[in-house]
Formats: sequence, C-alpha cells, structure tokens
Amino acid sequence: MRPPGTAGDVTQLSARPAAAEPAPVRGSDYAQLSHQVKQAGLLERRPGRYVLRTTVTVALMAAGWTAFVLVGNSWWQLAVAAFLAVAFTQFGFLGHDAGHRQISGSRRTSYILGILLGNLGIGLSYGWWVSKHNRHHAHPNTEGADPDIAIGALAFSASQARTSRGLSRFVFRYQAYLFFPLLLGEAISLHTASINALASRTSRRQPAEAALLAAHVAGYLTIVFLVLSPVKAVVFILVQQGLFGLYLGASFAPNHKGMPILDADDQTDFLRRQVLTSRNVRGGWLTDNALGGLNYQIEHHLFPSMPRANLRHSQALIREFCQQRGVPYCQASLVGSYAQALRHLNSVGRALRSAPDAPPAA
Repeated sequence: MRPPGTAGDVTQLSARPAAAEPAPVRGSDYAQLSHQVKQAGLLERRPGRYVLRTTVTVALMAAGWTAFVLVGNSWWQLAVAAFLAVAFTQFGFLGHDAGHRQISGSRRTSYILGILLGNLGIGLSYGWWVSKHNRHHAHPNTEGADPDIAIGALAFSASQARTSRGLSRFVFRYQAYLFFPLLLGEAISLHTASINALASRTSRRQPAEAALLAAHVAGYLTIVFLVLSPVKAVVFILVQQGLFGLYLGASFAPNHKGMPILDADDQTDFLRRQVLTSRNVRGGWLTDNALGGLNYQIEHHLFPSMPRANLRHSQALIREFCQQRGVPYCQASLVGSYAQALRHLNSVGRALRSAPDAPPAA
C-alpha cells in the first residue's frame, strides 16, 4: 500500500497492498514480508465473520436503546448509559475496519458502511476521521505529521512541552495523572471536531454526511429528553458520552503512547517506522474483542487492509520476521501498556515541572 494520507479521496482509508510477488531474498524487507503474508492468505477478506460481527454489534445497539425505553425515567438508566457506551465504541471499531476496507474491497460499499456506522450510528464524521487517520498511518508518532500526537491536550515530546503556555503548560506538567480523566471528554471533542469539519469542508459527499450526523444528534437528544426528566437526561448524556470517550480513548492509548517519537525529517523505512512506533497488547479472545483488534497494532499498521480476524494469525509470522532482521517487536500486557504510556507522559511532565516557567509570549 502507498502510505495513507496522500492527496485523493479522503473518505477511504488507504490500504497498502502486498508487493508483487518478489523473490524470497530480493526486494525490501517489507516487500519480502508482504510476499509471505499474501502467500499465507492472510490478506483475504472474511465476509462471513464480518456479517456475524456486524449483526451482533447492531443487535447490541438495538438492545441498549430498547432497554432505555423500557427502563423509563429512572436512575437505573446510568447502567444503560454504560452499556450504550460499549455499543457505541464497538460501532466505532467496525467503522474503523470499514475505513481500511477490511470488510469489503469496494470503496463505495466501505464508504456507505462507514457513514452509517459513524455519522448515523455514533455521531462522528467518517470522512473527517478517515482523513486524520490516514495521516496517522502514514507518519505514526512523527512530530509535525501525526495528528494523533498533536492533540493539544497532551505533550508527547519535550519540544511540545517547552513551547506550551498558560493552562496547557500546567496540564502538561501533571498530564500522567490527568490522562484518564481527560479521556472522559474525548467523545465530546470528537463530536465537536466532526461538526466543525462538516461545517467547513466542501465535497460532493458532505451533504449526505451532514444529514446523517444531524439525524443522529436529533434522534439521540429527542429520545433521551422524551424518556427522562431534564436532570436525568443531562446526567445520562454526560455518563454515556463520558464512558464512550473513556473506552474509545483507552482502546487506542496502548498502541503508540510511550513508543519512540520520530523527527519530522526521519527517513526510516516503512517496515521499521511502523513496527518501532507501535506496541501490541497480549491477551486472548476477550482482549481481541474488547479492543477491536487494535491490540495487534504492529500487524495492523503493516497491513491496514488485513481483516481483523486474520491479525492474530499473522502475528507469529510477522514477529519471527522482525526478529530475524533485528527489528524490536514490542508487546506488553494491557496494564503494562498503560504503565509504559503513563511513564512516558510523566517523564515529559516531570521535565516541565523542574523547568522555570516560560516567559509570556511577546
């Protein structure tokens, strides 16, 4: 695949195709690995698995909203809010897979699935997110190029911390302690960015995305305020959206946080750039489903179009390939991955705490 994020249709995540059958000992390391992965059939799509997964996920969402109506105007709705936060995140995982064309090879089908799951299902702009995610895949953990480390709320490098001012500088100092509380606002941040993107960008697909997102917002608020009293409705929204953001953010946090940060002019080859900046999370079927397959982050970054069900089957092959070429392959437990990420954030914050306050900008 060409690295994502290049000019062209930003409503479809790029998927780096395997190189064309190089001889086993010729070509780049990535070309050789691509050949092995393709020969093993690991890039073949799994439509049956995705039909089942999509059916179950949609059923969970429907069950959550049915329970919401049946429970009525009760504080027990906070339990329903937690359930719907899980359902929303699982919708997000499916939208991610659609964007990478893991579900279908058709660009049109993938786009339709994406906007139904994203814009209509959970109120996030699929087109905006795809554009941002393409840039992340092309330049993971690269300063000035990866939007996922330029989020403003956190500093991932000393240079980001040094240039901070005011409230941001204070937050960066204690960011390791504030990380999980900040994730409670992640969903609101994503909704806001989605609305801003649809309001500012122009494309032939924008009206459809805007209409579906507006339908989600209107439907969500209508049902919540029809069933619940105003106070309960506001509390429900805060809990449901807060837990949605926490779950979604906590699922992506182990992937790159605390891994090496690359300079903007870094010339590392594709395979090493993806592997060195990514971290896998160990676990069984529960971890695979809870994290939407993102726990196989190395495999996913090397082969974004690989169906989620094939990622675990490719792990042994890719890990052995990296070991043979002396490429560090990072893997940790879920708790260990969070610990590594928080240690990195704390090291950046500690350096800032020990530095004198920056003079005010001229």
